[in-house]
Amino acid sequence: MTSNASGFTISHADHVGFAVSSLDRAEAFWVDVMGATLVSKSQSGGEFLREVTGAPNATVRIAMVELAGQRIELLEYDGPARPDAPGDPFDPGYGHIAFIVDDIDALLARIEPHGWRPQGVPQMAKAGAREGWRLIYTRGPDGETVEFLQPPA
Repeated sequence: MTSNASGFTISHADHVGFAVSSLDRAEAFWVDVMGATLVSKSQSGGEFLREVTGAPNATVRIAMVELAGQRIELLEYDGPARPDAPGDPFDPGYGHIAFIVDDIDALLARIEPHGWRPQGVPQMAKAGAREGWRLIYTRGPDGETVEFLQPPA
């Protein structure tokens, strides 16, 4: 737990969320391709959703999956206007999740047929805390960003 002088305690991170255009496609990718476990499915809307997320006149279908001890919330919103294109991983406020894998090349070969694309070519870190590790950002069909890291052999 992390305490601070403000009088509250943060116990742990709960999940990472991705807004997606197709919950069925996203759930199939995370469960069937990546090997995640489906934890729950639900839906929400009305004043509750507006007050929590700021999405006016919207409903949302939700699937919670778990992979490598990390929960990932997949959210398909219906109602609010959406931008034509997602932002970029280097835009302020943009987030991502990172997973450690044993073979980045095999992973990329597995996910590319499902609409996931690497941002470039995996790179070897030359210095810092991840020196010797291979790294790559990938983007999903809805612009979601996942980083993969491969430790040295």
